Amino acid sequence: MSSYAIGLSTDMAIMSFLALAAYLLLLVGRISFGLQAFFGFGAYVAGIGSTMLNWPFPIAVVFAVVIGAIVSAAVAWPTMGLSGLRYAIASLAFAEMARIALSQWVWQVRIDERLIGPNGVDGFRDIRWVLTNDITDTQYLVICLGALACCVTVMWYFERRRIGIAMRAIGFDETLAQHMGLNTHHIRVTTATIAGGIAALGGALYAHRTTYIEPAVFEPMLGVHSVGYALIGGLGAPFAPLLGVILDLGLLNAFHDLAQWRMVIFGGLVAIFLRLKPRGLVDEKLFDSLRKGI
Repeated sequence: MSSYAIGLSTDMAIMSFLALAAYLLLLVGRISFGLQAFFGFGAYVAGIGSTMLNWPFPIAVVFAVVIGAIVSAAVAWPTMGLSGLRYAIASLAFAEMARIALSQWVWQVRIDERLIGPNGVDGFRDIRWVLTNDITDTQYLVICLGALACCVTVMWYFERRRIGIAMRAIGFDETLAQHMGLNTHHIRVTTATIAGGIAALGGALYAHRTTYIEPAVFEPMLGVHSVGYALIGGLGAPFAPLLGVILDLGLLNAFHDLAQWRMVIFGGLVAIFLRLKPRGLVDEKLFDSLRKGI
């Protein structure tokens, strides 16, 4: 593979974590435009762990996931009772507050005669674990794909269990789910907690790929795209949101004549799918047909 193809594949793998997080929340009937906040938290926490605290890379990533999940749970508990539109707005407002907070955060330590760490709007530079450990682009792609495969596999497993069935039941009809004895608030908060951890995992991998992060990266369109990926790919199975990522970052970027129209085309596709296939390309009906065919 060329270096461009490897880099693009790594980017698609990392963005897929945001798509999976959005997918989980859509399953329980909630649209979040604030997943970029947990993506950002994961990036900063993992960067601090591996660079400033000299933690091993796996520990820094796991800690980032835990922090993302905890913060997501804290945000979801008081907001999940809001209606769909109100929740979407609340999630966006939180993400913007988080981005502003990161733009004001300054904490640096001197390492090898250089000040390293979060520096407000100037961002966090020299997250150099990949470089100092001589990790090649191909090796880092394998790391990202391995983490993504594990995440999809775990989601696939639990979706076939009681918790997965309950999540879909809530998404289809909340009132009926409540009459069935399901604690809809608890399940939605649990789902948001997992989604926050998944988004943070993507952010942790992103920080070590780029070696530099800044608050401006975690802007609202990142959250909007994550929802778009899940809506286009579909809600039939955990692998479906990845199709939305491939369509946007893969196909639209592959055709250079379309690259400048990428945002317009992607937005148009989301609108078309919402009108004609609101459950996405791979919805539950199509997935059941494919599974029976296999």
